[in-house]
Amino acid sequence: MNMVRVMVVDDHPMWREGVARDLTEAGHQVVATSGEGQQAVRVAAAARPDVVVLDLQLPDVSGVEVIHGLRAVLPEVRVLMLSASGEQQSVLDAVKAGATGYLLKSAAPAEFLDAVRRTAAGEPVFTPGLAGLVLGEYRRLAATPAQSVADGRHDTAPRLTDRETEVLRLVAKGLSYKQIAERLGLSHRTVQNHVQNTLGKLQLHNRVELTRYAIERGLDG
Repeated sequence: MNMVRVMVVDDHPMWREGVARDLTEAGHQVVATSGEGQQAVRVAAAARPDVVVLDLQLPDVSGVEVIHGLRAVLPEVRVLMLSASGEQQSVLDAVKAGATGYLLKSAAPAEFLDAVRRTAAGEPVFTPGLAGLVLGEYRRLAATPAQSVADGRHDTAPRLTDRETEVLRLVAKGLSYKQIAERLGLSHRTVQNHVQNTLGKLQLHNRVELTRYAIERGLDG
């Protein structure tokens, strides 16, 4: 397993230290920890983690605000929410802000460590039951034409290859990269490359936008 550079942001010291210890014992590098959101953004800019494990509730600002701050200083950073709240709005707000995944704190250590690895690879990770909620929101958003579609930006988008379109259809159906790889007989890395190429061609930034694009064009059927 490749080592992942991780930053842990949680205002409970014992929980924060426990998560950092689990990550270190699993062979990852904990580059920083923080108990406050604004401090976390400043520290992350210098520590440059691959993944930020972030709590939703912080004493100074919300986790959603921290995601926005992180995106401003580290556009490529992956964010894994690790929260006690599984409320629908909390999950959707985090994903819309740019979180790659959302895991409840009740997750087993092995599930958490797997989520960190998959998050670092750019694969959306959700506690069972939450993935369907997020996909349902994608579909709802797709029912309202986005301005980017209205202004014709996507109408002149470069043509996707047959394989990229095939992968895009499975992304729109909510399949994980692992599931797509197994279904198509490809490696996990190849699926990632197809997704990244598609994002670049369509001038999209993340899987949220990519899924909405696919659903708007009926590719989830």
